[in-house]
Amino acid sequence: MLSQDFIEKLYSRFDAAVADTPGRSRPRDYIIAGFTFFFIWLCFFMDDGATLERQNMLGIAAWIFLGLLLWGENNFVRLQVVIAVAFATVGEHFASVYMQGYIYRFDNVPAFVPPGHGAVYLSAVALARSYLFKTYARQILAFVLVVGGVWSLWGAFFASRGDMLGLCLFVIFTICVFIGRSPLVYLGAFFITTWLELIGTHIGNWYWVVHEPIFGLSQGNPPSGVAAWYCMVDWVALTGAPALILFWRRMKLRTKGA
Repeated sequence: MLSQDFIEKLYSRFDAAVADTPGRSRPRDYIIAGFTFFFIWLCFFMDDGATLERQNMLGIAAWIFLGLLLWGENNFVRLQVVIAVAFATVGEHFASVYMQGYIYRFDNVPAFVPPGHGAVYLSAVALARSYLFKTYARQILAFVLVVGGVWSLWGAFFASRGDMLGLCLFVIFTICVFIGRSPLVYLGAFFITTWLELIGTHIGNWYWVVHEPIFGLSQGNPPSGVAAWYCMVDWVALTGAPALILFWRRMKLRTKGA
């Protein structure tokens, strides 16, 4: 059992990270998240039974949608989105096409998936900097832990199709929330990614195989803790953008000094 002192330290760390979350709340943040939730459903609905040609057209529409969402963002956030898209695209090809951990209808990575990852990341950032998340951070955290915890325990021990991977992923997600520097981004990712995974697998845009291909753990369709995968994308974007800017500045200084 965790001691009371240890739990209080975790929550203090969480509160400090929430206080350090950059950005100011704007109505635009809710618009970004709301439109992304809606267009995820619309895109998956239109992809249901569609030809590969229509899927590619949805990809073009998704890139336009992402461009519109980024219109009012600063260059730093845009760089984060670019990194998120690049990393997620590589990850999709590895986890789906190569490892076959989950499989899309055409055994490919649909054209709308890379820009979709950008929109999902931006939505998580928008929710993280919103008044709602910054004001009710602990309440949102409690909701996510209860819902995600019940879902992962049910999937691992009671569901007809086992989901031990989901439980492991949810533990990783919880650790990220408590010790990460951007817990509100991870909490935002929980909502948007849970939505898209439930909708996508229900419609049949993709499905998760019964056992994940590395350790052979059972996994649900989708795994309950699937938000942990998206948190990895978020972490790479959040840490990669400052590192890339620092590298660029150093290169400029070296060029000037040469």
